[in-house]
Amino acid sequence: MSNMPRRHARLAILALMTILVLSALTCYPSSGLAADSIKVGVVDPQAVLERSKAGRRALDGLKEYATTRQKLLASDEDALKDIEKQLKDQESSLSEAQKREKQGQFRAKLQDYQKRAQEFNQELTVKQKELVDDYMKKIGAATKAVAEKGGFTLVVDKGSENTIKIVIYNRDTLDLTDQVLKEFDRQNK
Repeated sequence: MSNMPRRHARLAILALMTILVLSALTCYPSSGLAADSIKVGVVDPQAVLERSKAGRRALDGLKEYATTRQKLLASDEDALKDIEKQLKDQESSLSEAQKREKQGQFRAKLQDYQKRAQEFNQELTVKQKELVDDYMKKIGAATKAVAEKGGFTLVVDKGSENTIKIVIYNRDTLDLTDQVLKEFDRQNK
């Protein structure tokens, strides 16, 4: 959650830089790039990750990792519920010292569970970040190959419903997502 404002700031800076580059390219045709020679495309990296074979494999692996961890946590949670039920069932037959001891054991197990859940969330966050960073490099390489082959001067992140949209409108002919997806699959068999 704390990374979200930082991510929004980076995306806002990226959007501003994109606008500045486009403005510079169109306002200063004497710089060697005439305004009519600028060819801009867009790509949706999220769609490439989700729809590509390699991306789906990676996302499925991450999902499997999370599911395995969730099962471990569910098992711990069930054990905690059993201990709590035993405490309530035996409450009237236990001495005060025994109650305190059982409650202490329950609190210790609860703290262990909470620590384990927190560690799991941190591990999952790290794995997600590693996956995204790795695949953004690969998607960048595929995008570069498509852009160079197609003679594009600039390719901008289109964004999606799950990310900040930098591009508000583009003609379908400028959307390189499907081409990048094919190139990405070719490069990452």
